[in-house]
Amino acid sequence: MITAFRIVLFLSSLALAGLMVVAVALGRCSAAQLIPGIVAVGYALLARVLIARRPDNAVAWIIGGVAVVFLLGGITDGYLERAPDGDPLLIFQLAGWLSQLAWNLWLPALVAIALPLLFPNGRPPSRRWYWVAWAGAGGTLLGMVGLGLDPGELETRPPVANPFGIERAGGLLSVVREIGFIASAVAVLGAGAALIVRLHRSCGVERQQLKWFAYVASMIVVGLSLATLSSLDSDSTWAQVAGPVGWFTALVMAGIGIPVATAFAVLRHRLYEIDVVIHRTLVYGALTATLGVAYLASVLTLQWLLSPGSDLAIAASTLAVAALFRPARTRIQSLVDRRFYRSRYDAQRTLEVFAARLRDEVMLDALDAELRAVVRDTVQPAHVSVWLRAR
Repeated sequence: MITAFRIVLFLSSLALAGLMVVAVALGRCSAAQLIPGIVAVGYALLARVLIARRPDNAVAWIIGGVAVVFLLGGITDGYLERAPDGDPLLIFQLAGWLSQLAWNLWLPALVAIALPLLFPNGRPPSRRWYWVAWAGAGGTLLGMVGLGLDPGELETRPPVANPFGIERAGGLLSVVREIGFIASAVAVLGAGAALIVRLHRSCGVERQQLKWFAYVASMIVVGLSLATLSSLDSDSTWAQVAGPVGWFTALVMAGIGIPVATAFAVLRHRLYEIDVVIHRTLVYGALTATLGVAYLASVLTLQWLLSPGSDLAIAASTLAVAALFRPARTRIQSLVDRRFYRSRYDAQRTLEVFAARLRDEVMLDALDAELRAVVRDTVQPAHVSVWLRAR
């Protein structure tokens, strides 16, 4: 049964992506509809590998469920684009109903609740965290009842009428929907708290596994926060740049980052490279922000001194930022190492001091003791021995 599920999931995702490519080529749907098909193939391929390697891990089945949701959402959205104007047929209304549930309920329940709660071993941190799973399941169920039976038009493109809407229960369904939303929101916060607690208590391999997922989750939060802040002042120049960057970061991390991080973590492949990824992100993210602020301040200052729209101000600001790149990167990297990678910074400082003393040391016994101390401080081995060739 497991083998059949893996084969059907992967082949159906591949067939969906192929059909979407043909539909885009024929002009039957937009190029944006390719995204769910591509993401579904990635998740389905990962689910096929994880279920084969770790069939007892619930994370593998959650990834398979995410692939199914993207399959269903991609199919229904692509089919909705062919809905006629006016009063669409029942089949289009059913497609809109499934699309609404897939994107608004099932996908958040899997990605924002189940995955962080059960990552990486398929179990909550302890039995005390099972309430998060029950709150998420209850909130999703209430949301299905409230959203699935709410009368009126569905929030789809194009909007279609809800085929299962109950006119007389509109007020009650709205209350049920709000309760489900609150329960799901509490479950999302609880799942995030469970991930933080697990990361705080973990060590060794499990800590490296959690770092992969925590990195992707933090990037999604940063992207959504940036997009939300930019929407508050959408007319400003920074918001027109920050908004698309935030949405792009969140979507890429949700569609590509989550399966990649899950693959590395669950399969325990190249776990310790996450430290390099985090380090580069901190350094170059801070460097990009610093240079962007410096460039903007330089342009505004020079244009105020010279004249608005001056090409000289832009050229001078560009040259100044280019000259600032190397010293700023060195300084930021030093600050990041000192704040977040203290052991690496201390080891580097110890080696620099040892290299300075090595030039002046002539006594072999003193050099041997100094070398042993440096190795213990930087590498921290179980034991240290020095071999000297006899003359």
